[in-house]
Amino acid sequence: MAGNYGYVAVFAIVGVAFAVISLVMSWFLRPHNPSGEKLATYECGEVPVGPAWRQFRVGYYIYLLAFVIFDVEVLFVIPWALALRNLKGQGLGLFAVVDGAIFIAVLAAGLLYAWKKGALKWE
Repeated sequence: MAGNYGYVAVFAIVGVAFAVISLVMSWFLRPHNPSGEKLATYECGEVPVGPAWRQFRVGYYIYLLAFVIFDVEVLFVIPWALALRNLKGQGLGLFAVVDGAIFIAVLAAGLLYAWKKGALKWE
């Protein structure tokens, strides 16, 4: 049993050492010649307008979080729906449907809560 933990410890040490050595070597081997052009803010090839440290409204971040939540939901629901066909033959079809319905209900409750709090209003 202790031997199994030893393997895990060796792999963890090797993984951390590899990451640290890679970062240190890249820091030593990199070219370092900053210029005004290299230190400028890069905006997809466009000339930057205004300062780079501009504050945005919180509403943008709330919409971003709502998008990420429902995007992740789709990432979970599509494989679940595809696997549902296989589970039906094993007698787990009803269990899988109820499980998916609970998942979607929790996300819908979160959306309803955000909607009632006015977090989705664009002003």
